[in-house]
Amino acid sequence: MVTVPSSIVAPALRLIRANRTFVSADEARRHVRRRELRPTRYGPPRQLHPDVRVDIEHRDGWPVYTIRPRNGSPTGSLVYVHGGGWVNQIVLQHWQLAAQIAAEANTTVTVPIYPLVPFGTAAEVASYLVDLVRHNIASYGSTSIGGDSAGGQISLSVALALRDEHGITLPRTVLISPALDLTWDNPMIPVVQPTDPWLATPGGKVFAEYWRGDRDLRDPVVSPLFGDLAGLGPITLFSGTRDVLNPDARLLVDKAAASGVGLDFHERPGQLHVYPLLPTMVGREARAIIVSRIRSAQAD
Repeated sequence: MVTVPSSIVAPALRLIRANRTFVSADEARRHVRRRELRPTRYGPPRQLHPDVRVDIEHRDGWPVYTIRPRNGSPTGSLVYVHGGGWVNQIVLQHWQLAAQIAAEANTTVTVPIYPLVPFGTAAEVASYLVDLVRHNIASYGSTSIGGDSAGGQISLSVALALRDEHGITLPRTVLISPALDLTWDNPMIPVVQPTDPWLATPGGKVFAEYWRGDRDLRDPVVSPLFGDLAGLGPITLFSGTRDVLNPDARLLVDKAAASGVGLDFHERPGQLHVYPLLPTMVGREARAIIVSRIRSAQAD
């Protein structure tokens, strides 16, 4: 991955209008319709990582990819849930991170291709992923979960459901700029908004309405910030201060501390949404931390 200066990322995002589906509710609805009419490709690139192999199976109609080290015996597994506002498909940066984790943490990484809005809903996807994590535990042993943005929301909701429904405490939950409260009601969001070139409230609320299905926006399966965190395993959380989701990340830090849940918070001033996925030096450092946390989780 080519490394670029962090300073050019925000101007580049503004230049290409990366936030256009978020700044307008109407544009967000049009985007859902476009994705409904013309779904995007989801498969991994042909040349992903020289030290991993990729396999695919279909479980209950869902494509589920498995990324493993080519050599040696991997230990445990990670279920990685990609982001994209619940409407956009997995992209190259997600695949690259998943492959890096598999190779460098010597673990099996499972990447489910879940149904996006308007076809998928929070409860349906969470239920499937609960079963997928349980399958991985039975197949590979110690299993963690992680995801970015929308995938971070799903990951924390699944960790809560595994605890509540099956008494399972995951060894690690990795959250990269997660969406935690889909009401978008945090009063600090408008304060951060002018600095964020990527996300915005109008479109976020539209996507949340699709994603919640028949659930209340404050149901933890939709907005995990409203869940009781007590009894969860350790959490690793990444957030940049130029991200409208950062205020809710800070609330999660406080709530975890009050609940006795171990949480290591990697907040980077001036960094953007999902900065660990970006081709910057700061992103590279964050990815190394993720690999380290997953490696440690499999060893515990």
